[in-house]
Amino acid sequence: MTATPDDAPRSRGRYAKGIARRQEILDKAIEVFARRGSQKTSLRAIAQEVGVTHAALTHYFGSLEELLVAVYRESERKANTTKQAAPPDSSPAMAMRVSAEENRSIPGLVQLYSTLVAMALEDNHPAAEAFATERFARLRHDMAEQVRRLQASGHLRADLDPTLVAALVIAASDGLQTQWLLDATVDHEAALEMLDRLLRGSSSR
Repeated sequence: MTATPDDAPRSRGRYAKGIARRQEILDKAIEVFARRGSQKTSLRAIAQEVGVTHAALTHYFGSLEELLVAVYRESERKANTTKQAAPPDSSPAMAMRVSAEENRSIPGLVQLYSTLVAMALEDNHPAAEAFATERFARLRHDMAEQVRRLQASGHLRADLDPTLVAALVIAASDGLQTQWLLDATVDHEAALEMLDRLLRGSSSR
């Protein structure tokens, strides 16, 4: 049946309300996960903590896995909008160091990220796998471009492969992050600062 002109505004209104409701649930879920992480639990238990019905979470997110991905993506988007621009000569390692410092205040979301990456390595987790695969590919691409710019300006060693540097920095940051989750005395930031010094060292002749 074709919608009448009177139906169209109502349809747009319902759609807008649905978008707003989903965002409201997502904002509350981010608060919950920032506080408690992604401890093994059910969608029903999360719905209770967020203050919505199980049916509402299922309607907007489909599954627990899709909710976890949506929560992390939105928390990352919000963090990126409030971050100050890094100095033009900042290396990928130093950019990760700044993120590590900020992450100390949101251990629950750091744990959620680690859970999603681990989930992506298992079978039958397409949402987590797509999230992790796309995120790593984007980070490697962006960091490699940053490395090339720094090499061209003389701020980073010219004898290093940009793509490998990007992969190494991501591996170091994620590995240190996992160690920090298990042992809060691990100095994530200092280790990345040391990696930055190594990357800026004189080229071998």
